[in-house]
Amino acid sequence: MTDNSSQVPTNRLSRFGGLASLATKVAGGMLAEGVRQLAQGNRPDSKTMLLTPANIKRVADKLAHMRGAAMKMGQLLSMDAGDLLPAELTELLARLRANANPMPFKQLSMVLRQELGEQWQQHFADFSFKPMAAASIGQVHQAYHDNGDKLAVKIQYPGVKTSIDSDVDNVASLLKISGLIPAGVEYQSLLAEAKKQLKIEADYLQEAVYMQRYRQHLAADTAYLLPQVYPQLSTANILSMSFVAGEPIENLHTAPQAERDRVLGLMFSLFFRELFEFRLVQTDPNFANYLYNPQSQQLVLLDFGACRDYSEQISDGYRALFNSACQDDRLAMENALTTIGFFSQTILPAQKTAVLHLVELACEPLRCNDVFDFGSSDLAIRLRQAGTALSMEQNYWHSPPADALFLHRKIAGLYLLAARLGARVNIRQLLEPYLQQFVTKQEKHG
Repeated sequence: MTDNSSQVPTNRLSRFGGLASLATKVAGGMLAEGVRQLAQGNRPDSKTMLLTPANIKRVADKLAHMRGAAMKMGQLLSMDAGDLLPAELTELLARLRANANPMPFKQLSMVLRQELGEQWQQHFADFSFKPMAAASIGQVHQAYHDNGDKLAVKIQYPGVKTSIDSDVDNVASLLKISGLIPAGVEYQSLLAEAKKQLKIEADYLQEAVYMQRYRQHLAADTAYLLPQVYPQLSTANILSMSFVAGEPIENLHTAPQAERDRVLGLMFSLFFRELFEFRLVQTDPNFANYLYNPQSQQLVLLDFGACRDYSEQISDGYRALFNSACQDDRLAMENALTTIGFFSQTILPAQKTAVLHLVELACEPLRCNDVFDFGSSDLAIRLRQAGTALSMEQNYWHSPPADALFLHRKIAGLYLLAARLGARVNIRQLLEPYLQQFVTKQEKHG
């Protein structure tokens, strides 16, 4: 077996150097492809030259080596910018989601000594140095507590926190130089939000607090299974949790239809509770954040780094939006979107109509007063086309409010998983109690 571990670059200079060398190699690859196209009598365009298999591999390999915010940006873009980035690059970035190189043993043991002390091993009856998973910000190891409890120990890559700002800026510059971000896109506010969100995700003590809040919210609901934090073995860079067994959520594609439908129903039901009851939403739709335990028939919730608190105004705004979408009331939809924070910048009537059309499409499963068959629906394609039309034809580049962006990312992830598993779910039925509450509230206020 080959060892694919690699030292995580920990200082800004080495990380910037890594991205600079990547830009040089990508540019060189583009030049070579341009020459090749000209030799064949073709007139090369920059996108074709950029998206060669060799260049795509270079970007993937470099981000997987750097980990941290550089890789996370790739993941964010692969979820958020489907209508901005070419399909080839979106596909490449998607490959990064659970594909980082693990830390070598020497670097791993250094982190453990720094965080848990020179005698860190005394806390564990056993510790497996081979990670179970290696992702963008950290890797997870199986261990046994000295009391015999089975644990999952998440260890952050060194240097991730201090490199967030520069990594995000460098990746954005790389995409800008490459021409993959169109010239008119105002993305600075998104970058600021990405930095803020990544800093929260890189604080494992904050994640432990979020996990505890979720455990309290779901304490009476046996359909969900969450890990328990071990505070004495956790720091800002190490999160020790009880090991929770389950299979990857994608494995459900072989399960009976009723089981797939039930699990996706649990996911949508949880989302509505997050938005309207808890006002705390786990916004990362990465499939690796979910497992399914077929023995106990429980949905396992694993990662709480990307949690986000939502104000009552935003929560009520979405309740009003979903209600007006279900009533086909465009004026009420426009008012709800304004409450959420849309249309705060100058917008032309045609652009506003296109935004409303996009939202109507996204609400299609909610408006269907019956079981919605995600597997046979072409909703994802139509959403992509509408998003592209909005940005390309209507020239509308304004970013939605950050709260909305993260929420839409979560909804898109749920739709994607439901489609992949061919689930059939009556979303309207799950949403109805919250719509009723909205109607009652409106009646009270006259």
